[in-house]
Amino acid sequence: MSDSFLLRLEGLSKDFYGTAVLQDVSFSLRAGEILGLVGENGAGKTTLMHILFGMPVIADTGGFGGKVYIEDRPVFFKSPFEAMDAGIGMVHQEFSLIPGFTAYENIMLNREPAKLNAAVEVFGDRLATLKRDIMKTRSSGAIAKLGVKIDSETLVSEMPVGHKQFTEIAREIDREEVKLLVLDEPTAVLTESEADILLSALKRLAAEGIAIIFISHRLHEVIEIAGRIVVLRDGRIIKDLANDNLKVGDIASWMVGREMEAPEQETGTVELSSEDALRIEHLWVDMPGETVWDVSFSVKKGEIFGIGGLAGQGKLGIPNGIMGLCAAGGRVVLNGSEVVLGSPKTALDAGMAFVSEDRRGVGLLLDESLDWNIAFGAMQTHGAYLKSYFGGLFKLRDERAMRKLADEYIARLEIKCTSCKQPAKELSGGNQQKVCLSKAFALDPKLLFVSEPTRGIDVGAKKIVLDVLKHYNRHRGTTIVMVSSELEELRSICSRIAIVDEGRIAGILGPRSPAAEFGLLMSGVKA
Repeated sequence: MSDSFLLRLEGLSKDFYGTAVLQDVSFSLRAGEILGLVGENGAGKTTLMHILFGMPVIADTGGFGGKVYIEDRPVFFKSPFEAMDAGIGMVHQEFSLIPGFTAYENIMLNREPAKLNAAVEVFGDRLATLKRDIMKTRSSGAIAKLGVKIDSETLVSEMPVGHKQFTEIAREIDREEVKLLVLDEPTAVLTESEADILLSALKRLAAEGIAIIFISHRLHEVIEIAGRIVVLRDGRIIKDLANDNLKVGDIASWMVGREMEAPEQETGTVELSSEDALRIEHLWVDMPGETVWDVSFSVKKGEIFGIGGLAGQGKLGIPNGIMGLCAAGGRVVLNGSEVVLGSPKTALDAGMAFVSEDRRGVGLLLDESLDWNIAFGAMQTHGAYLKSYFGGLFKLRDERAMRKLADEYIARLEIKCTSCKQPAKELSGGNQQKVCLSKAFALDPKLLFVSEPTRGIDVGAKKIVLDVLKHYNRHRGTTIVMVSSELEELRSICSRIAIVDEGRIAGILGPRSPAAEFGLLMSGVKA
């Protein structure tokens, strides 16, 4: 590791619309060092990285205070292109890939080697042809450097979510003279085995002299990989110390400012109803990367039923197919009535709701206010939060009722925002997820599908989300089907857990079953 600093941040501060997000943040980073940056959602981690990477949102909202130095040279990046030219690569929390392009086309985007021809001399560079062989070779090399097997000619739209994440990272490490790699929640969409592969690859990159800022809510991964850990809370640095036998519990307490308790397992006392709320027979779903071939199971009334499994095995396809977001077939029966597949409206009208794993693409109206987001589903489905005029001749939004609804959920889920009128796009990823949950709860559904509800959420917010799910299940009798890549999370809240393997149910276990049994089912050993 180098003795000189590759990166220095001095006194960074930033506010959004009068709310301070960063206050006097300073730290430094050497070449070849891995720094773990942790904090609750809304602590300022992503804003800090946006400043470093020259994201337009910073300049568009008044800029920032403080100074950034790269190799002792003061810099002020006006765009991500300037940051990339300085040797900084960043993998954002949300994917920035082009679905219709292949892996190699995405990895080499804007850096494609071109073959000149006679037409270029007359008509310009637009008629140059791409050296696709070189593009494929370089892309395959970057992917191999990460230790994964991905065909560089695979379309991004056909990839499982884990492969998309590796493709994003491969794109950054392929850049020439990359000095600093910023990873914002890189393992949030990965299975445990995929995360292990990535962590090993990052250690190899650091050994080559690349500095890494690793942002994650998976604190055990931060402890495993980081030589130093910086803890942010409410926009300030609470701790900046070497990773010398640090414990997950200590870091979690620094993050939230209170002692964190281990999640309690309440499932042992839950008595299941004998009546089915949901019955699924021979379901198939055509979802790219999450195909479901033949799934059958039933969920009891008032149950929290879990669905787990490795990435790409079909667990995400089940709710997306039932809710009409992907082509599907088979038989779905809700409270004795068959649900016609293929239409989100039909599913919603039947009394089902869905919190998607894709909160930005499916779950939110990003440019709209929080009250509009939370009330929108109930307004469209049930005609709620509308005022009738002239005998119902036309209707307008009931702004007061929408505001009251939004304020209730903002308080209950502790959504960090300036007010219910703040646009959803301005919230952190974890707070956006809470808005998606609020939107689903506002529908007062008979059955709620929740897909990856705590993805990218910090330890404090995770407990809030799980407690709210349990509250609605216990006190409102809402039947919940929860899909998650976090096995321990499923075991802490669910009555039964189905493991999906190769598009089929490998087995259904109780939450207190040995972890080894779950592992066998995930590895293809049928119960």
